[in-house]
Amino acid sequence: MANRRRHQLFHAPIELRVADGVQNDWRQAARLAVCALWDAHGWLFHGYEIRGLENIPEGPFLLIYYHGALPIDMYYFIARMSLFKRRHIHTVADRFMFKIPGWAALLENLCVIPGTVQTCAGVLRGGNSLAISPGGVYEAQFGDHYYKLNWKSRIGFAKVALEAKVPIVPMFTQNVREAFRTVGWLRGVCLRIYAATRIPLAPVYGGFPVKLVTHLGPPIPYDPTLTPEMLQKKVASAIEDLVEEHQRVPGSILMALIERVYEMPKKKTKKEHKNGAVQNGVSKQDSTNCVSDTCENDKVKVS
Repeated sequence: MANRRRHQLFHAPIELRVADGVQNDWRQAARLAVCALWDAHGWLFHGYEIRGLENIPEGPFLLIYYHGALPIDMYYFIARMSLFKRRHIHTVADRFMFKIPGWAALLENLCVIPGTVQTCAGVLRGGNSLAISPGGVYEAQFGDHYYKLNWKSRIGFAKVALEAKVPIVPMFTQNVREAFRTVGWLRGVCLRIYAATRIPLAPVYGGFPVKLVTHLGPPIPYDPTLTPEMLQKKVASAIEDLVEEHQRVPGSILMALIERVYEMPKKKTKKEHKNGAVQNGVSKQDSTNCVSDTCENDKVKVS
């Protein structure tokens, strides 16, 4: 009887939210059904939590996050926000995903866009919220369990926030690099291929049931006195603070598994790379791997 009651308490809210979507819009209902599956998977497989929801503003906002090898934390976050907060988060994806046969229509229905500054600002001005990872595919492939930002000189997201006049919410998910990792010894080869073709080929392994906790920092309000470069540094520093406060560095798959049952204290480490400095011998001023070949163009991609 007790187990049955717990089952009802867990599933009833999700069923009600999906049913509400069915009554209004079949596309919304389909999105909510997918969200229910993702939320259940995150809760069962990773004990997924969100901390800092009080930092989410009432109106539209720009969410800036660290990109893991696979952005499963963003799937879980969007699912939970849609189900329990009735806030759908639009997201930006790399253009190569829209070239995969059949994916363009699917991504469009899920409110995923190949963002330019203009289109992203338009989404925000329309009253919607938007999530961007400045590191994007590059950070996903060539980041590691030291959790350094790989933003280089990417400032497109800062231009979006300033143009749309919205606050920025920094986000980091604890242990996201322990759930999935890229194969480190192939990094050099994959980096050369990516630089030449922009095709991400770094092999990913994992699927480990580690503890995942998404941490949301205080919102950074719109400030017209800031330049895009100044705002980029401010946001990068906020995410680095979240990493320093909540993440064991270097990350450990074993420790992340233990955190499913016991939250271990974090070791305090000194920051070595500030404000988007990158690894692999490339300085953050190098724009060869920026968000597009014309990084300062008004139509620059933002991730």
